[in-house]
Amino acid sequence: MGKEESIPQWLSRAAALTQKALSEESVITEPADELSDMQEADTSQYLCVTPIKLADVRQAVAAFLVVVRDDSDLKTVRERVQLLSNLLHLSETRLSSLGNLKDLERLRHSMETLAVINRQTRFKGAAMAFCNEVASRWQCERAGIGFLKGKYVQLKAMSHAEDFSRKMKIVRDIELVMEECLDQNVEILSPAPAGFTFICRAADEYSRTYNSQSVLSLPLRSNDEVFAVLTLERPGDRPFNTDEIETLRLVCELCTARLVDLYQHARWIGATMEIKMREFMAGFLGPAHTWSKVVALMCSAVMLFLIFGKGNFRPEASFVLEATEQQVIPAPFDGYIKNVDVEINEMVDENSTVLAELDTADLRLQLAAAKAEMAGYFKQAAAASRDRETAKAQIAQANADKISAQIDLLNYNISRARMVSPITGIVVKGDLKREIGAPVKTGDVLFEVCPVESLRAELMMPEDEIYYIEVGQEGYLATASYPSEKIKFVVERINPMAEVVNQRNVFKVRVRLLESHPWMRPGMEGVSRVTVGKRHYVWIWTRKIINWIRLKIWL
Repeated sequence: MGKEESIPQWLSRAAALTQKALSEESVITEPADELSDMQEADTSQYLCVTPIKLADVRQAVAAFLVVVRDDSDLKTVRERVQLLSNLLHLSETRLSSLGNLKDLERLRHSMETLAVINRQTRFKGAAMAFCNEVASRWQCERAGIGFLKGKYVQLKAMSHAEDFSRKMKIVRDIELVMEECLDQNVEILSPAPAGFTFICRAADEYSRTYNSQSVLSLPLRSNDEVFAVLTLERPGDRPFNTDEIETLRLVCELCTARLVDLYQHARWIGATMEIKMREFMAGFLGPAHTWSKVVALMCSAVMLFLIFGKGNFRPEASFVLEATEQQVIPAPFDGYIKNVDVEINEMVDENSTVLAELDTADLRLQLAAAKAEMAGYFKQAAAASRDRETAKAQIAQANADKISAQIDLLNYNISRARMVSPITGIVVKGDLKREIGAPVKTGDVLFEVCPVESLRAELMMPEDEIYYIEVGQEGYLATASYPSEKIKFVVERINPMAEVVNQRNVFKVRVRLLESHPWMRPGMEGVSRVTVGKRHYVWIWTRKIINWIRLKIWL
């Protein structure tokens, strides 16, 4: 038989009227004589569809195929169908209200118990009040609460008992029951119900030892960890039911925070510090927040390195290379520059490299005139000697000697017209190629030559760093031209007076270079660092800002 033939026609029509009944929220009636063959004489068939309100169903309808004789019967049927729908909804509402009443009753018990605890300001009083209240509300013969201390549970309060000794056997047995609950982190009920999955050996042994008591243990959790255990006892003929266990579970959830807070504040400071340290170390060494711990460890390592680690303290200063000795080549006589053979920064050899040459034309004319004059004096001296005029002969001879000396001077100056370097070095002054033909006077400085191997450096040390510099300290410098070359030096002298360089006070420190390179030239500048000694890194990197703060806040 096909699916279409298995469904009655009136039921298919009722399904089509479902949406209309839900939207109008009323009973929908429709003639159904042609939809069924069960019609009797003098009767009519009607299809009734009505919406139904159920608690667990979002939308529902009920369909009825009714037989009526007239309109009054149809009206009666409609009223009955509507009444049936309302009664069903009322029944659902009543059942739901009963469930809500149970929840409200459970919450009332929990809040009243919590109010009893909140009236206490010390842990012992709160624990005793909690046990007495629970025992009274649930008609328990005994209620006890124990807190975890180390690896074991210690009974802290018991109903209707102001004081008790932990040496008592019943106290030790109750603690065993509590430890069994704490280890499994579940409620333990003895006698155990059917299908239980927990272990209750200690609870069963306690129940048998103390006249077949019904024993219930509930864990009190703080931060998802069992912190304490509540154990209740009732006669064996009145076991704890499910509703009572649910209510007691809610009571424990609400009262745990207050009890734990009072318990922690009741401990002496040594125990509190020990527990706090244990919790901190457990969280620090545990698997949670891995990246945060890695970052914290790295930051701690950096801080320890900065505080306790030491490194070379090397104050920094600018410097300039200068020559220790310098040869000056002046003009040998008054004259004019004839030619210049060298330029600045050019290497010259000792007594072989010609620097420049002066014009000797005037000197040679003076030399020729002097020679002619000297020859005349020689003739006068000869004639006077022939005429036996001794005085005239001596005067003529003296004049000839005078002219001879002048001739020697002129020859000497002419020989010095070609100026050569007296030392091997580099020309640092003497850019004269643009001054050929210019006049010079005797003693005018034309060239300066500096030997390369005699260079030294002069550091401009800031005044806030000069305190750390001492004679004999070593360091390194690097020029701007060759920053990759580090040249070692040693401090020779510290100028005791400050000078203003680039609008700041500096002390000039003369250092002796322990290395020499062909590319080094006087006047080169760069950066130098003097090795003072070992200091803490935190002091090295913060000394300037600390000194600045001290200077600003000084009164």
